[in-house]
Amino acid sequence: MVQAPVKLETLPLIVSTGINFYVTEKQFEELTVLNRDLRLERTAEGELIVSPPTGWETGESNVRLSTRLCVWWEESGEPGKVFDSSTGFRLPNGAIRSPDASWVSAERWQALTTEQKGTFAETCPDFVVELRSRSDSRSTLQAKMQEYLENGARLGWLIDPFSRQVEIYSPNREVEILENPTEVSAEAILPGFILNLTRIWGEL
Repeated sequence: MVQAPVKLETLPLIVSTGINFYVTEKQFEELTVLNRDLRLERTAEGELIVSPPTGWETGESNVRLSTRLCVWWEESGEPGKVFDSSTGFRLPNGAIRSPDASWVSAERWQALTTEQKGTFAETCPDFVVELRSRSDSRSTLQAKMQEYLENGARLGWLIDPFSRQVEIYSPNREVEILENPTEVSAEAILPGFILNLTRIWGEL
C-alpha cells in the first residue's frame, strides 16, 4: 500500500479530496495537534478518517450520554476510567478510534505501561458507545462496532436516535436490536448503569 506524502508543516487544515488518504502513525499524531477542531481516526490500514464538528442534535445527545456515564462512575465508586468522544485509543489491530463514550476497567488500565498510556492509550475500552449522527453511515458504524469486539470490547452500544434503535454488541453473541426502548442496561459489566433514552431521543 502506497501512502500519500504529507507535509505536515503546511497542512493546518484537512480538505476532503474524494480519495482515500493514508498516513503513518507519526503523521496522524501531528495532524491531531494541527486540527484540534476535527475528530480524526485512523483505520488499521492507515486510512485517515475525518469527521467535522457535530451538529447541535448530536452534540446535545452526546453530552447527555457522557454525563450519565460519568455520574454513574462517580456515584457507584466503580474503579476504572470514563472517557468522552474526544479520546482516541490505539487498538491492538493498529487502528486509532474514538468512541462517543467509553469505559476502561481498572484491571485493563493498570496493565498498561507508562509508554502505553501515551497520547492514545494502547488498549480497547471494555465498554464503548457510538451515537449515530445524520452524516454517519449506519453500515460504517456497524463495522466499527464489530472492530471494537474483535479488539477486546466486552460490551458495545450503537445508538441511532433517528430510527430510535439500539444495537447491543457482545462477544460470541448475535447483535441484539432494541426497537424504541426507553432505557438500556449495561449491568453485564457496569453494575447499576442503566441509560434512560428518553432524553437521548430528545425532540428528533
